Amino acid sequence: MNMEFKNEIRDNDMCLNDLAQMIYDFCGLNYLGNLSSLASKVSKRLSVLNMSYWEYTEFLKRNQQEWNNLVELITNNETYFFREESQLNELRDAVLPQLRNKECVWIWSAACSTGEEPYSLAMTIAESGIVPLESVRIIATDINKKVLQIARRGWYHKNSLCFRRTPKEMLDKYFIPQDEGFHIKSFIKDRVEFRYANLLDDEDMAAVEKVDIIFCRNVLIYFDSVTTRRVVAKFYDRLNSGGFLFLGHAETITGMNINFATINARAAFYYQKADVESSAF
Repeated sequence: MNMEFKNEIRDNDMCLNDLAQMIYDFCGLNYLGNLSSLASKVSKRLSVLNMSYWEYTEFLKRNQQEWNNLVELITNNETYFFREESQLNELRDAVLPQLRNKECVWIWSAACSTGEEPYSLAMTIAESGIVPLESVRIIATDINKKVLQIARRGWYHKNSLCFRRTPKEMLDKYFIPQDEGFHIKSFIKDRVEFRYANLLDDEDMAAVEKVDIIFCRNVLIYFDSVTTRRVVAKFYDRLNSGGFLFLGHAETITGMNINFATINARAAFYYQKADVESSAF
């Protein structure tokens, strides 16, 4: 291998690392230790633009809109209706009864992807009958604008894997057959407001109303401990006193010295905001 070729490989690696650092700073996704994965995700885009890694990083600095395209490539949007059902059961059986006297129950589905999670929350609440569905407001946010468009439409192909855990009776009750798929019924759809939000952006996070419950599942696994603490601190700030935080089953903030009490239920664990309103983050 000649020296010129070696230098080219080294320069490419350095520029790819710079791109990974830009992504980390922008949204917290950490590709710094997995550059090969990042390279495979962005290679087609660079080919379309006919750019090197260095040219692309410069392009991102000058063109903020390009982040929308990049985010579509680097985010994982795997989801389905009624995912981690044990948590939904805990919401129904343990959390909602504590909120039945509230005039309005606010829920935030953070990193909502194509909408299956917030719609599942609305359907679970409707099934429970514990709080009136019309008194529930669900805010659903994501950094990927393309998946938000899908979520707002509320239509899903009949062969989509998003229905793999959906009982037929729920499909019949809350969906309308349309074309080659199913459309969420309006009384469920109307309970959810979809918005763009970057979990690392202070203004985006501050724009979210104070809520009683946050679902942010299978997101923190892509963050390092520093970013996780930063995001969870923002969640703490947006929760009402005594509010609840649900993370993915493989995610934990236990031991991070954050003012959340861990609730270990029979089939799920989640967190409750401590009454202490001040905390050192």
